[in-house]
Amino acid sequence: MERVDAVVVGAGVVGLAVARALAQAGHETIVLEAGPGIGQGVSSRNSEVIHAGLYYTPGSLKARLCVRGKELLYAMCASHGIGHRRCGKLTVANSEEEVRALHGLQDRAAANGVPVEWLEARQAVAMEPALRCIAALHSPSTGIVDSHGFMLALQGDLERAGGMVAFHATVDSAQLAAGEGGLHVLNLADGTELATPVLVNAASLHACALARRFDGLDPRFVPREWFAKGNYYSLGGRAPFSRLIYPAPADAHLGTHLTLDLGGQAKFGPDIEWLDIRAPEEIDWRVDPRRADAFYAEVRRYWPGLPGGSLQPSYSGVRPKIHGPHEKAPDFRIDGPALHGIGGLVNLFGIESPGLTSSLAIAEQVVGAIGR
Repeated sequence: MERVDAVVVGAGVVGLAVARALAQAGHETIVLEAGPGIGQGVSSRNSEVIHAGLYYTPGSLKARLCVRGKELLYAMCASHGIGHRRCGKLTVANSEEEVRALHGLQDRAAANGVPVEWLEARQAVAMEPALRCIAALHSPSTGIVDSHGFMLALQGDLERAGGMVAFHATVDSAQLAAGEGGLHVLNLADGTELATPVLVNAASLHACALARRFDGLDPRFVPREWFAKGNYYSLGGRAPFSRLIYPAPADAHLGTHLTLDLGGQAKFGPDIEWLDIRAPEEIDWRVDPRRADAFYAEVRRYWPGLPGGSLQPSYSGVRPKIHGPHEKAPDFRIDGPALHGIGGLVNLFGIESPGLTSSLAIAEQVVGAIGR
């Protein structure tokens, strides 16, 4: 049986960031990825936004790791030549209720240490002439990033530190070590067995199901998974905006955003569509063209000039949620030995947005949780 210092399951952005951190800390690290390449699951289906940290409950993991991760991500983009742009974002209000929501967001940003600027309508329209709003909150530290370029840089750093990614490597189950300092034994679909003192479950949509196959982990430490699909539409032609535009948040849904890629192409989304499924294999990734009607109505509240017939179905993503549609969204779960008592094991549950922005800070947290 082969032995390695650390194993990370899942080669998405978070798994790669964690593996890089472990390898750079001196651990011989292998990432086991069921697919044929890096970042082909959730990480390939996001908005590529570098979030500022406005929305999250002060003191929560989401708030702290988003703000810390943003700093680390911008620094890594600069040092590694990763495509990115600190373009800024306007969160806009078009009703008195939304103005109140913006004030709440302004207070939350201050509590989280995130710089924002209140704009009256004329100031916002001076920045973005095609915009309609009665007030806006400007977040100058929001940006966009080439997420695949970021993941390639993480993989490169991992490999330079002596780690590797193994593809087509599906983990069937694991026998967890009973005592501190023991070895966890992973059973792969091809019959391979791999022993390690450090095991990180970064399997995203598959994380809860995988953790249930960890022999020795009490089932009460594994949440139920839920799947929420977000559909995106792209704009035919060029958008008259240079910043991201978000409506003021309503309930748990942040509204239909206008985001930009590094080439200036605009896309809208995501909406939210709760899926009545129990496993990721059941996901239908197609975007229904009929959902566009709701997009036109929402977007025209802040961009009245959106031309008819200009939205095309683009792509969809599915968030690995650990709460249902009528429940309050929980924090990230970085479940280490302090919670479940199993040395060297960390389960990452519910790592949805802002997971990309937070990934390097999540990696720091995981290394700290393992305590090696």
